[in-house]
Amino acid sequence: MNGTVTYRRTSDVESVRELIVGIHVEVRGEFGLMGDPFYAPERFSDRLTTYASRPGWEAVVGYEGDEPIGYVFAVPLGADTGWWKSEKEPLPAEYTAEDGRRTLALNEILVRQQWRGAHGKGAARALHEELLRERQEERVTLLVNPLRSDGRLKAVYEAWGYKQVGSQQPFADSPVFASMMRDPLR
Repeated sequence: MNGTVTYRRTSDVESVRELIVGIHVEVRGEFGLMGDPFYAPERFSDRLTTYASRPGWEAVVGYEGDEPIGYVFAVPLGADTGWWKSEKEPLPAEYTAEDGRRTLALNEILVRQQWRGAHGKGAARALHEELLRERQEERVTLLVNPLRSDGRLKAVYEAWGYKQVGSQQPFADSPVFASMMRDPLR
């Protein structure tokens, strides 16, 4: 990041859908994932619609000047959430009890290539922390493919304070993800 980064928060998915899907296609394409039906633009857009239909959904898009650098979006887990139902080994009921205020589910965070790695100077973490800055939940959870990047992506989340609490496969055609939790939120 060479210039000043600004952040735009929104709860209106339609105001950012095209941008988010475009970055998804760009970044996932760089990693050779666009041939996998799970990552297809239409499937991703459908998941985005589902996430954004839930109360409390929010996205943050980072910009350097007018150029979008990446995005993050998340939604609180409601009492009727299915988030924990696909855990390979069930977690204790008191751990998975949700009320819409306890746990924020970080659904997606992507940063475009020129803002990743050493030259990116923490763009992904800055987006992540900007999202959390105004959130009121107690903790934040996310799913990460532990095989992606030879485990380096999972290690990044661990460096940000996340710990693996289980593993799950939320969709029949999705990878088996490590379920991770950062508690407390900040």
